[in-house]
Amino acid sequence: MKYFKLPDLGEGLAEAEIVEWHVKEGDLVKVDQLLVSVETAKAIVEVPSPQAGTIAALFGAPGDILHVGEPLVEFAEDGEDSGTVVGELRRAEQSSEDRFIIGAPQSSLASHQHRVRASPAVRALAQRLKIDLQQIHPSHGDLIRTEDVEKAAQQQQQFGLPEPLRGVRRTMAKTMVQSHAEVAPVALYEDADIHDWPDDTDITMRLLHAIAAACEMSPALNAWFDGHTLSRRVFEDVHVGIAVDTDDGLFVPVLRNVRERPMADLREGLNLLRADVKARKIPPAEMQGATITLSNFGTIAGRYASPVVVPPQVAIIGAGKTRIEAKVIKGEVYPRRILPISLSFDHRAATGGEAARFLAAMVKDLEQATLKERTHTVR
Repeated sequence: MKYFKLPDLGEGLAEAEIVEWHVKEGDLVKVDQLLVSVETAKAIVEVPSPQAGTIAALFGAPGDILHVGEPLVEFAEDGEDSGTVVGELRRAEQSSEDRFIIGAPQSSLASHQHRVRASPAVRALAQRLKIDLQQIHPSHGDLIRTEDVEKAAQQQQQFGLPEPLRGVRRTMAKTMVQSHAEVAPVALYEDADIHDWPDDTDITMRLLHAIAAACEMSPALNAWFDGHTLSRRVFEDVHVGIAVDTDDGLFVPVLRNVRERPMADLREGLNLLRADVKARKIPPAEMQGATITLSNFGTIAGRYASPVVVPPQVAIIGAGKTRIEAKVIKGEVYPRRILPISLSFDHRAATGGEAARFLAAMVKDLEQATLKERTHTVR
């Protein structure tokens, strides 16, 4: 018998949610035949069969979360194991300890499950009332009691079942917890007068150009910071994560080498990334390696914000909704088009002066009417 485990899906992708099985028990499959589609924090990934054989068992149903190294498929076939196929596994029977403590001791950032402690009587009550103990937070200590189950049942009857976060939204929630626990956030705000821009100016590309200019002026914000070792890595290349809003949640594909590429090339690259995100076919590698992030939330609404810095990055820029505002220039009042800019940074890794110089450099670059070194494209 052989077991095919969930393979490594890329850096930082330790788990995946089963979306759809393409085989069933008893099917005879070929090498590289599609077995299952799984959803990671990055995209939908199709997992092929590593060998030919007959499917003896499937592990998990659509909606289940599996971790890298856990079995996906059992093959009814003899032979030695190789690669990601491992042998001598059995479907685990619940031990006496498992019946009392469910869930391996993992970080809350690594798994949606937590350690559940409850007596057999409380477990029986939960089963009778159809309550998922994983959804209950103990009111006292770490032991779930009868009143906790009864309260959950009352809420379930009144408000219905809670909807567990999955896929991108689930990962986003865990990332926000990590940021809250690790980052010392500070935010600065400023306005850029962009009234003299040509009408066909691509706002996103101008923002990317300004970020590259600011990274050159104040490189401390184009960096990664490790809070455990209190060390940082400052980058010369500028790789900008672009926040892309979708119905499934927030994706952040990465535009590489922003400082070296003309805006027309960057626009083409961003369009391709957004198309891949929309199709949920973006490769995991295209979601990794950002040195700084841009959130252009002003395309929807909002003037200023305090965008969340995601470790190990040090900074994130937010661009708000443009507005027309009266401005005094040489004693005269004129209507001017204003672009609000927000900068959040991790104060452990950068000083207030470094952040202020970064923001000032961005504003200076944005307030240029035209850029000789690069051409504008229409958004």
